[in-house]
Amino acid sequence: MDSKKKFDFVKNRNKFYVVSIALLVIGLTVMLFSGMNFGVDFKAGTNIDLVVGKQLDKVKVEEILHTLTTNGDLKSNFADPTIGGNNSDRVSIRFDDVLNDDTVNKIQKAFATAYGTEVSKEINTVDPQLAKELLLKAVYAVAISSVLICLYVSIRFEWRFAVAAIIAILHDAFMVIAMFAIFRFEVNLPFLAAVLTTIGYSINDKIVIFDRIRENLRFAKLKTDEDLVALVNDSIWQTMARNINTVLVVLLAAGCLYIFGSESIKLFALAKLIGLTSGAYSSIFIACSLWYLLKRKTLRSSKKKAAA
Repeated sequence: MDSKKKFDFVKNRNKFYVVSIALLVIGLTVMLFSGMNFGVDFKAGTNIDLVVGKQLDKVKVEEILHTLTTNGDLKSNFADPTIGGNNSDRVSIRFDDVLNDDTVNKIQKAFATAYGTEVSKEINTVDPQLAKELLLKAVYAVAISSVLICLYVSIRFEWRFAVAAIIAILHDAFMVIAMFAIFRFEVNLPFLAAVLTTIGYSINDKIVIFDRIRENLRFAKLKTDEDLVALVNDSIWQTMARNINTVLVVLLAAGCLYIFGSESIKLFALAKLIGLTSGAYSSIFIACSLWYLLKRKTLRSSKKKAAA
């Protein structure tokens, strides 16, 4: 197919910039005014897993909890209970406060009485100090991984590729965060793992295109902006089949995790789906155009020096 008839990624870059900026601004606005929906990993509270041994009904579970609240046995707010297990015999309930042993025992006893069976429990408690420490370490993990990736790309390629890559992978990480903020999905440790995995996948996808651009630069004679635009577009199209095949395979795996996985892994898989999609999108529509803008300045500067 004639390259002139192919879609011009560089010339249409502003459209994609606007879409990305709009989504990120909406997500940032929601974060500033409503905050993130932190799970028990990043927010002080107690998470109780109860195994009842009988099939649970969500309405009945909520009735038991509301009865405990009305009686004064439970004074903490709780999130929407999650029912799971092989026979839907397990319920996970997250409370906003750290519950004492007496309150936990009352909850266990209430379920045992309501279902007429023995109930086993598993408790996960995070105090305020630990929650802050985990959140801080999560930020450090993302920041350090981004810096190391920037150094790696700078050494292997050049600083323009590194700048374009770091902006693009931060775009992907914040896109996942923005989507979780907008739709109020729970943010927990598996979510953090998904964000870090997204960064790793994202830079791998971008290096494939950057490597092709570097190869094409060796034989290109860049005299005008149009030559540079053509080089970037050709490099993207030359790697398009590989990028699409790679992302489809990984999306298929993440999609199966989301559809067939347990409740505890669904949010991880969802974050992966968002991150993988954003990574493929930014590699084609964002990163290469950013490199073009940086390279164009150098090209124009060289022209002025030659003219002088």
